[in-house]
Amino acid sequence: MAGAVTQYLGAALAVHVFDTLGAAAVAWLRVAWSALLLLAWRRPRWGSFSPSRRRELATFGVALAAMNLAFYLAIDRLPLGTAVAIEFSGPIGVAALGSRSGRDLLAVGLAAVGVVLLADVQWQANAPGVLFALAAASMWAIYIVWGRRVGAGGAVAGLDGLAVATAIGALAVAPIGLGGLARSTAGVDGPGAAAVLAAVVLCAVVALCSNVVPYALDQVVLAHLPAAQFALLSSLLPVTALAVGVVALAQRPTAGELLGVGLVVAALLTRARNGAPTPIETEPA
Repeated sequence: MAGAVTQYLGAALAVHVFDTLGAAAVAWLRVAWSALLLLAWRRPRWGSFSPSRRRELATFGVALAAMNLAFYLAIDRLPLGTAVAIEFSGPIGVAALGSRSGRDLLAVGLAAVGVVLLADVQWQANAPGVLFALAAASMWAIYIVWGRRVGAGGAVAGLDGLAVATAIGALAVAPIGLGGLARSTAGVDGPGAAAVLAAVVLCAVVALCSNVVPYALDQVVLAHLPAAQFALLSSLLPVTALAVGVVALAQRPTAGELLGVGLVVAALLTRARNGAPTPIETEPA
């Protein structure tokens, strides 16, 4: 819950910076600032990672950065809560692959219907936004599965790996982010330049709220929970995002959007009544 609140408060703050820097540039600055903050905190040594570990970190880092980029392009076009609920189709897929009980499958089905309803509500109004949210969903699925690999050595090793992976991801999407930054700041001078500089610094706060705090908490949680259980518990995120969107961005959800998010919440409650979790692994061979 702490990760969810900080993550979407950061997202709400980022929305206010889109007009100055553009969504792509803000997404890249979020990842780049996160990498700098994590590297300064953890100070990991590249030579301490084996070649196979480096490949895992690279995959995880690229997925993380691509997820951030696609998500910001989505919330530039869709309400925050709706985009997050559609994005949740990624964890739904992970949970479905790891489910073994009928209650698990019912929970996944409820969540899937909720996501489909939300996508249908928004498709006519903003199809690109829905597609970006679905792209973020696919990257989120990879993040969950590979994030468990990154955290396999415990929370400390996971945090060191997260720092390196985030730096790799920042480099991977740098051409897109820098291109967006160049386009949005072309011809800006005087007071406009000061506003751009302030926005760039503000992105450091976004990075702290949306990446460093929640992703560090993810590594602690993923070191103790199966990926499938983590994926289903993530259904708390759409509710948090919806609340933050209403309070911080004055976004009023429609009845269809409320129903879609409600179905995702029903999925969480259905799974929560299932008692003790079954240790389910969804990592690829």
